[in-house]
Amino acid sequence: MLNSQINQTHSLSNLLPLHNPFIAGNATTHSSSSAYSPAILRQPANTTKSNATRTGSTSAGKIKAITIPFFTKTTVKGVITIQPTISSAIAGVGIGGVADGVSDLLGRSFLLELVSNDLDSKGKQKTVKAYARYDALDFDINIYTYKCDFDVPEDFGEIGAILVENEYSKKMFFKKIVLNNNITFTCESWVASKYDNPDKRIFFTDKSYLPSETPEGLKSLREKDMESLRGNGQGERKSSDRIYDYDVYDDLGAPDLSLSLARPVLGANDHPYPRRCRTGRPMSTKDPLSETRTLLPFYVPSDEDFSEIKEVNFGARALYSVLHAVVPTLDAIITDKDKGFPLFRTIDMLYDQGVNVPPPDNGLKTVLPRLVKSAVDTADAVIQFETPETIDRDTFSWFRDEEFCRQMLAGLNPYSIQLVTEWPLMSKLDPQVYGPQESAITKEIVEQEIKGFMTLEQALAEKKLFMLDYNDLLLPYVNKTRELNGTTLYGSRTLMFLTPTGTLRPLAIELTRPPSDDKPQWKHVYTPAWDATGAWLWKMAKAQVLSHDSAYHQLVSHWLRTHCVMEPYIIATNRHLSQMHPIRRLLLPHFRYTMQINALARLALINAGGIIESTFSPGKYSMQICSDAYDQLWRFDHESLPADLISRGMAVEDPNSPHGVKLTIEDYPYANDGLLLWDAIKQWATSYVNHYYPKASLVESDVELTQWWDEIRTVGHGDKKDEPWWPQLKTQEDLIGIVSTIMWVGSGHHSAVNFGQYDFAGYFPNRPTIARTKMPNEDPTEEEWQSFIKRPEDALLKCFPSQIQATTVMSVLDVLSSHSPDEEYIGAYIEPAWAAEPAIKAAFEEFRGSLEKLEGIIDSRNVDPKLHNRSGAGLVPYQLLKPFSGPGVTGRGVPNSISI
Repeated sequence: MLNSQINQTHSLSNLLPLHNPFIAGNATTHSSSSAYSPAILRQPANTTKSNATRTGSTSAGKIKAITIPFFTKTTVKGVITIQPTISSAIAGVGIGGVADGVSDLLGRSFLLELVSNDLDSKGKQKTVKAYARYDALDFDINIYTYKCDFDVPEDFGEIGAILVENEYSKKMFFKKIVLNNNITFTCESWVASKYDNPDKRIFFTDKSYLPSETPEGLKSLREKDMESLRGNGQGERKSSDRIYDYDVYDDLGAPDLSLSLARPVLGANDHPYPRRCRTGRPMSTKDPLSETRTLLPFYVPSDEDFSEIKEVNFGARALYSVLHAVVPTLDAIITDKDKGFPLFRTIDMLYDQGVNVPPPDNGLKTVLPRLVKSAVDTADAVIQFETPETIDRDTFSWFRDEEFCRQMLAGLNPYSIQLVTEWPLMSKLDPQVYGPQESAITKEIVEQEIKGFMTLEQALAEKKLFMLDYNDLLLPYVNKTRELNGTTLYGSRTLMFLTPTGTLRPLAIELTRPPSDDKPQWKHVYTPAWDATGAWLWKMAKAQVLSHDSAYHQLVSHWLRTHCVMEPYIIATNRHLSQMHPIRRLLLPHFRYTMQINALARLALINAGGIIESTFSPGKYSMQICSDAYDQLWRFDHESLPADLISRGMAVEDPNSPHGVKLTIEDYPYANDGLLLWDAIKQWATSYVNHYYPKASLVESDVELTQWWDEIRTVGHGDKKDEPWWPQLKTQEDLIGIVSTIMWVGSGHHSAVNFGQYDFAGYFPNRPTIARTKMPNEDPTEEEWQSFIKRPEDALLKCFPSQIQATTVMSVLDVLSSHSPDEEYIGAYIEPAWAAEPAIKAAFEEFRGSLEKLEGIIDSRNVDPKLHNRSGAGLVPYQLLKPFSGPGVTGRGVPNSISI
């Protein structure tokens, strides 16, 4: 869209200043070293090294021989590619304006300085300077080109770095700088104006070096570049900054707006949590522990913010549009915020007819074409939702018990199900506060439900019993949550049995309310029933559990275990691993855009009064529960896929099995496909690490790597710095395990819990995010019970989200589930630094080949009639871990990073 606008409405003359045809074409060259002073005469590029003797006469008539040294210099030509900002192109103005136009005419758009790998005889850097000037605009790819010529002395040595000074008044996005001697500097970075930051930007060639291998001429630049990224921990950050520093989550509350919006700080003794990027905004006057908020997107280092130049930022732009345009519009037209859906037919109308709304601001329809459509007969617009594939294939799938269980293995949250290993089921919470610890799900209930197929003891021994256990995590918040309007909460356990066909069957749901000042503990077990009342109570108990699972999925499996824990890795990498460090170059694709998405989440999703608090059961306590889960459950050494499966009893170590583990449930689609992807990632990491670290001593002696891993543990995850389970970093195998885990979390793990959100939760009865009412049989009045008996469907609809809650969540999930047009999928694109090293290039091609095979394996599994958890009448095939996808909501595709 932007390309066509530029092509059709802007000429070259109004996009960039015209060149003065009378100014000489060659750029001026300079040098920072006396060895290459401009005072020394310059020769044409083809001059050979020689000494010339000239004879001349003096006024005294004496003849004297003069020897003048001439140094051979080679002209090295450079081409700089710049991606223009969207705003400047649309505005139809030059890159900077009048001041920038003058700079361009003088041939001084950028001052570039080549740096040699070698020091001169005095131990100083060898450098050669040149100014670059505008050359052309490629309309097809929307790239500006600048050119420059360097006069490089013969003894300059190998070029290792380039320093850049931006003479324009605005920051510029550098794609790359290519020299005609086959040297490339891959930049992909903003360069601030020298008026905003006088320090020159440093870029290194695509060749990677361990710290101990750094050429002498680059050592000081290597450290200086990292120092510039660390900052000094002072002041408020500006959008032009590239500073990576840590802070606690003290900006989720808004006490300056209302004390009811104050929230505890996450990342302290009371509420352990990972660290976020420091922004340095002033502290609140009403709560000195809370940082003030802004209506604008929160600060992220400039290289993390691609909103002006990357289409892939479609996700952030679309999400921002939903939060700041669609949601307020829905809020305005739905005046009764507590109103639910009176009939299931009215839910269906969201997909059949949509919601009429006033015409949105220009551009919203372009950003959200799936949601915002033009009304046929009026000037209004329509927010109309696509029918999710689960409902499109089977309208009543959400009603069925077998689908309720199947989605724990092949749905949106395959991270919670665990093997039952002990009986009776017991709580670890204080019985003096929360009541009796033993579960009300008894042996008799279990054996009655499996109807003599086997005893409880046999089921335990043969690993046939599985469970969702949200009892201890939620129970401390039940009474507090129930004081909030329009929501309820229970501690819950859901017990399931593995059938001979490999599918799960629900046996019982236990819901618990702890004691309060005026009421004793209430605990009830629901089972699938054959009578009408029991059957409806069972359906409502499932709705309660699904609201718990939805909250856990969004707060823990999704936000905490992917988005949140990745941010310290990104910060530490930028602070301690140089641009030229091979591990930084391995991890960088898995970090792109994550900090920007996380900042947007803090702005409007996980904040006080935000989307999560207003649409999920725990309400204002959502992030505290998230903190508790981090404190009680998160371990880095359990975040790799095999370790996670083993920790939940879903697999056991088995060196004779293909992936080194044997699954407890053989047909576990997430685990089956995920292990193939995990193996491919780990093999790629193994080849990469072993190439750069052929000996273990190189790992232990890598000072950057040691500082990186130490800061991740002691600062980024400082609340867990003393845990004994942190992996050591001494050998290649240690490093392979660490980087494989980080790569997996940013790619496979996130994809498994993110891109199926609309397919599985876009029809909210399948996964309600909130249960607004308690169970009908929990201390009912006579009137309440008779109302349930008369119209149980009404009771279920009242329990479901309200109209504004449902449509808000559906709008957000539509965007979160979408792939942008230029998504960067795992294994699809080779980084320039990888391609520059033949061994790494070959290893990457092997990695890509493994992923292409994975595509075919998944396709064949999805049509295998023996795999009942992924193939059958009306079932949505499990495709979330297929590596590649087209744009839009497809239910497949594994991007490199958490870009939405």
